[in-house]
Amino acid sequence: MQEGFLKDKLNERKAEQAFRQLKTTEGMVDFCSNDYLGMATCGLIEKAGSFRQNPSALRHGSGGSRLLAGNYPLIEETERLLAAFHQAPAGLIYNSGYDANVGLLGAVPRRGDTVLYDFLSHASIRDGIRLSFAQSSSFGHNDLGDLEKKLKSASGNKFVVTESVFSMDGDKAPLTDIAVLCKHYQAHLVVDEAHATGIIGARGEGLVQHLGLQSSCFARVHTFGKAVGCHGAIVLGSETLRDYLVNFSRSFIYTTALPQASITAIKVSYELFPAMEGARDHLITLVKRFRDKPVPFERLRSDTPIQAVLVPGNEQARLVSRIIQERGLDVRPILYPTVPKGLERLRIVLHSFNTSEELDLLAGCLNEVK
Repeated sequence: MQEGFLKDKLNERKAEQAFRQLKTTEGMVDFCSNDYLGMATCGLIEKAGSFRQNPSALRHGSGGSRLLAGNYPLIEETERLLAAFHQAPAGLIYNSGYDANVGLLGAVPRRGDTVLYDFLSHASIRDGIRLSFAQSSSFGHNDLGDLEKKLKSASGNKFVVTESVFSMDGDKAPLTDIAVLCKHYQAHLVVDEAHATGIIGARGEGLVQHLGLQSSCFARVHTFGKAVGCHGAIVLGSETLRDYLVNFSRSFIYTTALPQASITAIKVSYELFPAMEGARDHLITLVKRFRDKPVPFERLRSDTPIQAVLVPGNEQARLVSRIIQERGLDVRPILYPTVPKGLERLRIVLHSFNTSEELDLLAGCLNEVK
C-alpha cells in the first residue's frame, strides 16, 4: 500500500522543526504535567480509605454506552454530587474533556446560529464548533471590544465560548465582563474550566463560582484529567440541557461509558481536593516565587501554575528545553503550529509537590541557557 501522501506531510513537519514524538521522562522533576495538586503523582486517590474500601473501584468495564448497558447508580449519584458542588442544576459525565467539548458544542449550536470563541480556545472547542455547522468566528484573546462588535452582528442563537484559565498562556478570562456582554446581547455563555478546577477558589471550585457567575452560564465544562487527578469530564447546566445532550450529543451516545473504577476515582477526588487549602497555598507561593525570579526570557503574565517562557522559533525552543531536561527537569517546548509562529515557548507548570529548591534550580537553568 502506498503511503507517500502520509510521508509528505510528515516531512513538512520535520522541515519546520515541528515533528512530534512520544517520550517518557522517568525520574525527572515534573514541571510539565497538569497534575497541579499531585493527586495522580502522589497517589492520593488510591491512598484514600473511601477508595480502597470500595469494591466497585475494581470494576474496569461498564459493558456498553450509557443508553444501553453502561448506566449504573454510582455514575448518576456522582453526577448529582458534582452538580451540587458546582452549584448547577444538573450534570452529565463524559469520557474526557475533549469528548465533553466536542459533544456539547457539536450538538447544541445549529445551522443558522452563531458561535463566538476566544482566539486561544482549546482545539477541542474548535473541533466541536466545526461539527455544529453553526456560523463561527474567533474574537481577539480576552478582547471585550472585539467580542461586542461581533455580538452586534451575530444571528440566530448566540453562543460565547471561552476558557476560564487558558491552557497555553495561563492567564484568566475576564468572565465578569463577558457575562455582562452575554446578558446584554442575549448570548449563551459556555466556559471551559479545565485548568481552574481544583485550583481557583477557596475549595477549588473554579473561576466561575469564585466570581459568583454560575447563574450567568449556559454551560460549564469541568475536566478531571488535570488537578482532579483521574479521567473524564462533566458538562454542567440545566436539566433541559442534560436531557438534550443525552438525546443529541454523539460523543456521549456512541461510546462505552466510563467504568465504576473511573467514577469511583472522580468521586473520591472530589472528596479530597476541596479540603487541600495547604496545597493551593503552596502553589500560590511557588507562582509568586517564580514570578519574582529574574530570567533572561520574556514571560507571559499569569498568576496561575501555568507559566509561559517565550523562546521564539521551534528549533530554539527545542534546544533550550533539551538543555534543561539534561539537568533532570521535565520542561517541554510548545511549538508552532500548537502556538502561533514567534510565540513558541517553554510551558512551565508548577505543582504543589514541587519544592522551592527545585524551583530555584529551574530558574538557575533558565539563566544559564540564554
